[in-house]
Amino acid sequence: MSSEKLQKVLARAGLGSRRELENWISAGRVKINGKPAKLGDRVTAKDKIQVDGRALAQEVFQNKTPRILLYHKPEGEISTRHDPEGRPTVYERLPKLKQGRWVAIGRLDLNTSGLLVFTDDGELANRMMHPRYEIEREYAVRVLGEVTDAMLTRLCRGVELEDGPAKFKEI
Repeated sequence: MSSEKLQKVLARAGLGSRRELENWISAGRVKINGKPAKLGDRVTAKDKIQVDGRALAQEVFQNKTPRILLYHKPEGEISTRHDPEGRPTVYERLPKLKQGRWVAIGRLDLNTSGLLVFTDDGELANRMMHPRYEIEREYAVRVLGEVTDAMLTRLCRGVELEDGPAKFKEI
């Protein structure tokens, strides 16, 4: 019986991103067979996993068909689960899941409208978002004002965002 990384199994269950789940493991929120989990632990279908004292269903070890949802985000909603300022979030409008949770594949700013993709499969979300998998993204943008050649050159060289560098292959 093959083993898998614990955070991968938890992500597939739709509990969050791998990085977020690694934080849960470090914080002691996850147990394997009654013992606190550690980063790097691997699990099999024989293991009993608990998150915050609740048992994780054994179905997470079965290959289930992931749920995928396309959502047109209007301007004025934010692409985060909770907003301390009380603004409406995209998650408030999504259908409720009986098990797991929706994981956003990408995000859009407050003043941006457009298509967002959600899934209940954290592994699928990781494969679609992580740069290692080189999934190309295409954006249609309307600009108010003048765009100079220098601006386009800078965007193609790369700009620093909150979550790291970003650049365009072509504009």
